[in-house]
Amino acid sequence: MQPQPTLSRDPALERAPFALGNLALAARAEWLNRRWADAPSERILAEAIELAFKGRIAVVSSFGAEAAVLLHLVAKVDKSTPILFLDTGKHFLETLTYRDILIDRFGFTDARSLEPDPADLAREDQAGDLWSKNPDRCCHLRKVIPLDTALREFDAWVTGRKRYQTSHRTALPIAEVSDGRIKINPLASWSEEQINRAFREFRLPRHPLFDDGFASIGCAPCTRRILEGEDSRAGRWSGSEKTECGIHFGFTDGEGI
Repeated sequence: MQPQPTLSRDPALERAPFALGNLALAARAEWLNRRWADAPSERILAEAIELAFKGRIAVVSSFGAEAAVLLHLVAKVDKSTPILFLDTGKHFLETLTYRDILIDRFGFTDARSLEPDPADLAREDQAGDLWSKNPDRCCHLRKVIPLDTALREFDAWVTGRKRYQTSHRTALPIAEVSDGRIKINPLASWSEEQINRAFREFRLPRHPLFDDGFASIGCAPCTRRILEGEDSRAGRWSGSEKTECGIHFGFTDGEGI
């Protein structure tokens, strides 16, 4: 891991992106991709949080199997960075416990749990089994709508996605445009071995379900253990064509991921 970078003021980096419109945002994302092409994740996060989007950026975390690595790096930059967690009401108890452990360990002061609108659930998922009938709609009610609402106050957000996770993510950029905002993937180029090494080097606690075969952990009804030789997200929505919850659609090149 690289030491925490020393930042210097860069007017080009600090230029406010939100009011530029979608075409200019796309150009802005491409500029950031060129700037950060060979940059370590620590510098990407430091520049994004402290310069480019200071006070207007949030981190979205699932508190899943690999979440601790990104959260560790964010905490080294600014512990007051808003951390957004989609509390769908369908998580494993172990995930909720892990969330609390990591927030306390890293000292985040603005951790937010985003819950679905009770009226939406009463209208469309009163029995709580929409996940088994229409998982896309379930994700939309429990994840997409709450996140869209929460992101209205931000110009950019950070994810922990990596290219190695699935075939759909192999072209994942560091910066992309999503719904009028810049979305930043500072760990895009990381390998699984780099993730595992970071857990060892920083002595980060693993998700309680990780050693039980859960390599990617979402809502309990839609997550299973992976089998030998499967990619890390094979246990999500197993047996269906669904590969994403919906919050990461709108890839800059038009490909849903």
